[in-house]
Amino acid sequence: MKYYQIYTFDIIGTITAIATEDYITHLSFADRSSFFHPSSEKLEQRETALLKQLNRQLWEYVRKERTVFTVPFSAKGTPFQEKVWHQLCQIPYGCTETYKEIAVAIGNQQASRAVGMANNKNPISILIPCHRVIGSNGSPVGYAGGLDKKIQLLYLEGNNYVYR
Repeated sequence: MKYYQIYTFDIIGTITAIATEDYITHLSFADRSSFFHPSSEKLEQRETALLKQLNRQLWEYVRKERTVFTVPFSAKGTPFQEKVWHQLCQIPYGCTETYKEIAVAIGNQQASRAVGMANNKNPISILIPCHRVIGSNGSPVGYAGGLDKKIQLLYLEGNNYVYR
């Protein structure tokens, strides 16, 4: 069984979280249907202990009291997607990397576009920090949660990101 809860944060807006008893499996901005399709799974709206822990950690994050999430999560994708998502988790809070840098880090320097597609399919926004990936020219390019959210998250993390 999976459970979901909807949370609203003053800085980043409304987020929908889905979890099993053991792992967060989805985290997306509620106004972006590309991540969350509640009709495709049997879900129960209930705030489990794990979802309460996630909510606490997200509040700490938006208050700039948390830079690393410890809540357990599990993202399912292709082996390539999972490799990219693992690499995204290595980008430190407040930092950015380019799609090309991620491609090089996973051993496939020609895979910048594929990295972008894997970012787009990231089911656990924020915890798997795809918002920290920018274009080679410094542009915020592509964020399934919306570029406005991406820039908000970068500012929240003290990145002082400025679109060139």
